[in-house]
Amino acid sequence: MKIGIIIETKEFEKAWNAFRFAVTAIKQGHEVKVFLMGEAVECEGLTHEKYNVDEQLHKFVDAGGELLACGTCLKSRKLENSVEVCPISTMVDCVNMVTWADKTITF
Repeated sequence: MKIGIIIETKEFEKAWNAFRFAVTAIKQGHEVKVFLMGEAVECEGLTHEKYNVDEQLHKFVDAGGELLACGTCLKSRKLENSVEVCPISTMVDCVNMVTWADKTITF
């Protein structure tokens, strides 16, 4: 199955669980794409003693997941040059991910 995930939060536990879900789906043989929107574009480098979002994000990418980040959201935070693990994307890319996916979920 093709699964699209939209993450809109940088709240530690929610973002951590979103990426854990994505990693688990890949391990079960699904194709997974994640689109970071709003404050979620700040997930790279986000760590907490209990909920290491950055670690799960990199596990997702290392497992072959595709990660996209909203360029407008990055620019509004002056982060457009700091994203290392994913391309700067647009709403067109988000729509394309949703139409590509058999199922889309949001966190």
